Amino acid sequence: MTTEDIVEYYSSQYREDERLARRPQARLEWTRTLEVLHELLPPGAAVLDVGGGTGAYARELTRAGHRVRLVDLVPAHVEQARAGDPPIEASVGDARSLPFADGSFDAVLVLGPLYHLHERADRVAVLREAARVTRPGGVLAAAVISRFAGPLDFAATARFNARTLTEARSLVHDGRNDPSLGFTHAYFHRPEELLSECTDAGLPDVVLHGLEGPLWTAAEAALNGPHAESVFTAALELARLYSTEPSLVAASSHLLATATLG
Repeated sequence: MTTEDIVEYYSSQYREDERLARRPQARLEWTRTLEVLHELLPPGAAVLDVGGGTGAYARELTRAGHRVRLVDLVPAHVEQARAGDPPIEASVGDARSLPFADGSFDAVLVLGPLYHLHERADRVAVLREAARVTRPGGVLAAAVISRFAGPLDFAATARFNARTLTEARSLVHDGRNDPSLGFTHAYFHRPEELLSECTDAGLPDVVLHGLEGPLWTAAEAALNGPHAESVFTAALELARLYSTEPSLVAASSHLLATATLG
């Protein structure tokens, strides 16, 4: 894995700017992420969006009155973030080494970088950097992809076969995605791994959310059927209800760890 591979994937193979509106899973992720952030952020917060892509969350938070700065590894994403409406102050950078002073922001979001880093040491380094640039009393939010998201997605969308079953068996043990199945280099977490990495990075009192909830696969399966919207509504309500239920968080496609720094 190299950063060049990831940059090339997002530059020429994948439309990140369309992702959050494309499917029921992404709509659930979008809705629940914003709901959690709106609950945590103080009014008019200075927010750093690390790995913020083309600026979808940054723009929404800007509209809500926050002051958002974005950093992303992919130059094309940075250009799109700057050119959006509203435009976002954005620059190219690596989440493992942020060019900001200690305590520069009221809140730091790490909603993408962790699931592109295979090595635990790199993931912990990202969390430490995010914590470093967050002021005392500020908020840190970090997202990962669940270990079980890919196989569940394939099953829900009628793409499950012998090859994806083999991938599911492999993921259970090592968490590393096979890029030939349609996504770039990635690492998929178990909840206890994310909590352990947060602990090693010095984050206190971490709260772990399952963003899409346990019914997201049903929403995907129902997408083109007569009950698509009612199933989606039910999935969203259960995602809210069971957001921090430890027994169910791993069923979500994405996990979100939040912490208020001391």
